Order: sequence, then C-alpha cells, then structure tokens
Amino acid sequence: MTLTSRPPQGTPFWYPKLNCPVKVLAVETVASFLCPAHKDTTCKMVRWLSAKLGPTVTSRYIARNLLRLLTSCYVGPQRQQFVANMEENSPLSVKKPVCGDQVSKPVLDCLMYLAHLYGEPFLTYQYLPYINYLVAPTSGCRLNSRKEASLLAAVTLTQKIIVYLSDTTLMDILPKINQDVLLPVLSILTSATLGFPSGAQARIALCVKCSSLLSLICLRIGREMVQQHLGDTLRIFFSNFTLMQELHEQGLVMENPDSLEPVVQHVQCKDGSTLPVDLSLLDELEKVYNAEMAYATYVPFSCLIGDGIGHVIPNHDLIWKLTMVYQEGVIPKDIESPAAPLSSGSRIGSSFYIAEDDGQSGTFGSVMVGNRIQVPKDIQYPMSRSTCCTPVMETFQSDENSFKQDLQKNAQGLCGNWLAYWQYEIGVSQQEPHFCFHQIKLQSFVGHSGAIKCVKPLSGEDFFMSGSKDKTVRLWPLYNYGDGTRDIEARHIYAEHKRSVFYVGQLESVQQLVSCDGAVHIWDQYTGKSIRTYEAADSKLPITAVATMPPPYCSVTVGSADSILRFIDLRKPGLQHEFKLASNVNAGLIRCLAVSPNGRSVVAGYSSGFIILLDTRTGLVLRGWPAHEGDILQMKAADGNIVVSSSTDHSLTVWKELEQKPLHQFKSNSDPIHVFDLYGNEIVTGTVANKIGIYSMLDSLALPNSTTKLSSENFRGTLTNLAVLPTKRLLLLGSDNGVVRLLA
Repeated sequence: MTLTSRPPQGTPFWYPKLNCPVKVLAVETVASFLCPAHKDTTCKMVRWLSAKLGPTVTSRYIARNLLRLLTSCYVGPQRQQFVANMEENSPLSVKKPVCGDQVSKPVLDCLMYLAHLYGEPFLTYQYLPYINYLVAPTSGCRLNSRKEASLLAAVTLTQKIIVYLSDTTLMDILPKINQDVLLPVLSILTSATLGFPSGAQARIALCVKCSSLLSLICLRIGREMVQQHLGDTLRIFFSNFTLMQELHEQGLVMENPDSLEPVVQHVQCKDGSTLPVDLSLLDELEKVYNAEMAYATYVPFSCLIGDGIGHVIPNHDLIWKLTMVYQEGVIPKDIESPAAPLSSGSRIGSSFYIAEDDGQSGTFGSVMVGNRIQVPKDIQYPMSRSTCCTPVMETFQSDENSFKQDLQKNAQGLCGNWLAYWQYEIGVSQQEPHFCFHQIKLQSFVGHSGAIKCVKPLSGEDFFMSGSKDKTVRLWPLYNYGDGTRDIEARHIYAEHKRSVFYVGQLESVQQLVSCDGAVHIWDQYTGKSIRTYEAADSKLPITAVATMPPPYCSVTVGSADSILRFIDLRKPGLQHEFKLASNVNAGLIRCLAVSPNGRSVVAGYSSGFIILLDTRTGLVLRGWPAHEGDILQMKAADGNIVVSSSTDHSLTVWKELEQKPLHQFKSNSDPIHVFDLYGNEIVTGTVANKIGIYSMLDSLALPNSTTKLSSENFRGTLTNLAVLPTKRLLLLGSDNGVVRLLA
C-alpha cells in the first residue's frame, strides 16, 4: 500500500499536474465535463480530487464550479426538449426527462458523491443556498435564457437533494424549501406577465419538473403533512388552469399577434381578484395549461393525497374535467383494458392502477411497505375520481429507494468542529486575501516522544511531515476525521536517523522527501524507503542548515559549519557545486537557508545576524549585510525577491534582496518570533508564549492584524514550530510534548 495517494490509473495525457494551483486544477477538471469523450474519466478524477483535497477546498473549488456548470446543462431550446425514443408504454408524466437531464447526469452524480463523502451538510448548507440564489425573483417582463436554465437546474437539483435528505432533516427544512425554492419558482412559472425566452417548451419542461418535485415531496412526507405544509404551494401550482378558463370565457385575444411589445391587461376573476395578464403570452400559456398538462399533473396528486385533494386544490373540479377530456381523447373507447399503450410523442400518461388505501403514506410516521408505497400490479380497475394512481407511482417504486436513499456514513463526514469550520469557510470569498485564525481545533497528531523541531506540508496538502528530537520523521495524513477531538496516527515512520531531526522538506519535482539530523536523508514518499544519504566529510564541520530547490530543480542545498554552501543533485552521485559564502567575514554558523520561489537565489542566515545572498546561476555572492543584532532564528523567501527574517533581537524584518534598507520591520515587545510562515502577503508568526500573530508585508506601520493566545484546551505545551496550509487556510502547530495539532 502506498503512503500517499496517487492519481487514478488510466488518466489521459491531459490530466493536470498535482503541483499546479488547486483553483486552476479544479476549474480545468470541472470544465472537462463539457467534453463528452472525457466525462467518465472526469467523474473519476473529481471523486479522487474531492477525497484528496478535503471538504473546504472541495466546496470552494469543485462543488461551486459543479453547481455553476449545472445551469449550463439546460441552456438553449434543444436542452429543454423532452427526450425522444422512449418506450411506448412508459409513463411520460412527471418523470418525463428533457435532454438537459442527460447532460447534467454526470454533474449531479458528482454533486451527490460529495454529499456521500462529507455528509448531509453539503446538501443543506451549500446546495440549497445556491438553489435559492438560482431561483431568486428577477426584474423585468421577460426572462433571459440563463435564468430560464437556472430554474430548470434548480428544480432538478432540489429533487436530487430531497431523495437524500433524512426524514428529520426534511421536516426541519421543509418550510425553508417551500419559502425559498418552491414558491419563487412557482411565482415565475405561473406568472402571466413573464415570458420564457424559449417559449412554451421551456415553461412546459419547468411545469413537468415542478410537478415531479412536488410529487416527490408529497410522497416523502405523507398526505397529512401535505395538507398542513404544502396547501398554498399546490394551490398556486394549479391556479393557472382557472386563469386560462377565465380568459377563454371573457374572450380575450391579442389584437396584433405580430407585435412583440407586451400588452398587459388586468383580468377580473369570478372570485373577485384581479390578475395582470400579458396578452402576448396567451399562446404560450395555452400550450402549457391545457388538458394534457392537467392530466399529467393532477393524477399523481390525486393518488397521493386521496379524497382530501378537494381541500388542498380549490379548482380540482375544473382540473378533473380537463383530465377526463384528455383521457377520453387519447384512450380508445373500444379498448377495455386501461393498460393499453399510448403511442404519441407528446402524450402524457399511461395505464391506471388503484392502490388499496389504508390511510398510510410517507417515509416516516406511517409507512405502507418498508419505505415505499406498494401498488398492486396484478389487479386493474377502471379509473375513478376519488382514487386513482398513474404509473408515476410505479416509477417511484421501481427502485425501492428511488424516492428515499440514505447517505452512507463515512469517516470523513462533517461533524463537530470540522462542521463549524466548514460552515464558516463556504461563506468566505475565494479571493479573500487575509488569513483568519479562529482557534478551532480540528485534529491532533500523536506519536512523537520528543519535542517537534520541524513541520512541513507536502505539496498537495493531503499529508505533512514532522521531525522530532526522538530521531524520527513521521508522515501524517491530513484528511478530516471525526469532530475535532480525534487523535491521528502516523501513516509512516522513518527511523533511520541517529540524532535529533531539525529539518524536513520535499523535492516536489521528483516526489521525494528530505530530512536532516546533521546527515541528509533522501527517501521515497510512497514507499518510505531510503534512497540516498549524505554526511559531512568532516565530523567537526557538521551540516547546520538544509533547503530543497523548487521545481523543476532536483537539488538539495546544504550549509555547513565551515560557511560553505553545497548542492546535491539526485540525478548524479556526489556533490555538484561548492560555494564559499563568508570568506572575509566572521559571520558565525549558518542557521538557516531560504531558496527563492524561482530557484535563482539562495539566502543564508548566520548566528551573528548576518545575511548573505547567492546567485545560484553564477555562483556569485550578490550581497552580504548585517541584518540583525542577534542570532537569526528563521528565514523565508517569497515572490518578488522578498526575504523575511526573524531574530533573537525581537525583530521581524522584510527585505528586498538587493536593497540596502529593509522594506518593513516589526518589533515584538515580549518574546522573539522564533517560528513563522507565509500566506500570500501576510506573515503568520508564533512565539514561545504560545501567541499567534499575523503581520502584513505590505504595510510597515501595521500591527498584527490579530494576536491570539492559544488556549490550553486547544493547545498544550510550548509552541516549537508552525506551518501554514495555504490552500486549506489551516495551521499546523508543533509542541514540545511531541504532539502536532491542526487548527483553523
């Protein structure tokens, strides 16, 4: 078994590199859904990435893009056409799919996989708010094609979500679904003043999908709850049938059919209400709210609600008459069996069955057979008004879990602190530049018996290394588990060191790990086997600092007590280069090395506070200067030829490589900053007093954006090292008791 996860086997040549930015990787991966030839591979890749990146990164870069892509699956009249070549005797009512459903299927499958992986919160805290955004009311007298597609995508996704919600959750959020999803959609669907860009076809597709969604909810909650919670919703859904009758009785027509301008007229209804109607939309409305649609929508609800439908739908008499008109028109009178197939591409309906009504329905409280409604197929009866059932019921029960499925319980399911942190993160903008520390404990990594000397996340941020005084290097998984109180065991222990380990790093270009205890060990991150070991030629001049070169370089640079910088290339035996840094200056020992992100320079910090800059392309010393009055504790290099250093003189300084004066300098009043890491243009610092500070590299006068004292509940011991996970926006904190903790 490998130590770290590899990409799925069989991925094509266009599979994105793991060391590219996560945002670019996720966007390119989701975009490949648009290529039919790559859909299967893309689905596998999305699933692998989702498990690898964790819930917060998956929500920001994968789930959000999948949700945006869902709307594109329904844009255009062709995507809103009903699927042709269906079986002649198949039910074509509320389960009738459109072409966009076929395009959106892999996207929906991936979205549901995320819910299976991380739990129900994905459905309720991310998907539903996005649906609310899609269906938000629009201004103007007509919709645009994007909004039209958004409505279809929203109803389709809501139907998927309803299937996977537990009974308790469904009842808890049913008022919110009704208020934020169903009613806004119905207000647009039943509007007589808003026209659809694709005309009647788009409105028909949306009406069928809404009927399917409402039928599913009714089936889940039972007829008693339907009357209590969905009465107004169903009344609005069927209201336009009455409106069309009023228009026919009053004989309203468009005087100039060729005119594109809206002609709004207020129609006085029999119940005393006045409704605005755009006469230019009469043709579109007549194609939707006719006998065929009445048949398709009324019959399922009549079966689900039973005799109480008269109390829920005030105009049920009218809709019943339309239903019977359509039935008589499509079913030949000389055929006795009502199960005869109907062969028309535009017909809606099929055979009719009656289930013996025992007064039970829904997936909880009272259930007929398991979690489904059982419809006897061997007994056929003529259709009656009070009790009727279409094969809509049969389609729901064809798979006994088709209208109710449980999300599988997963060790990575969000709960406790992980859930609280994730809820906060999905509300943060993807372009948020600041690192926010909330002191939420997410995980503890227990196993070292000595103080943590160094911590290093791997490039994908799904694993990290830690080196300790106990002479071991441990490789830990960074996947989310539990509620924040769980202790994680190391995936691998590298125990080839003979002394305390003070450096760990990764050679990203060859996917190999580097650790040092005075001797440099290079080992494979997948198998844990040692590849190469380098020791100083003179034991009196040990190696004091190590740094790995960034991709595409394959070198490790080491500094020794004789102030010589040496380069080790893994592709060749022995040493490749040696450079004398401080020949004329008594600078002391090299304490730390920092390599620029482009690999063109190396900066060495000395125990005397001296800093020397070396050009790796020429081997020339570009600059040397006394940077601090005390021992340099740590250095980091950033883009833009920036170097950040901290010292025992309580200063944190930002340097431009070739400029004489520092760009910014910060002073710590209490304890020196002995560990820090970079996040964009910010510096995340730590002190032995267990204080976490955040400084800006852009403002020399800025105090820490925030200073947080670690509580004993979240962090025990003394802070010895820290590392920022820039993509996941998390902190790894090492302590003197050998425990590493992951905090947000």
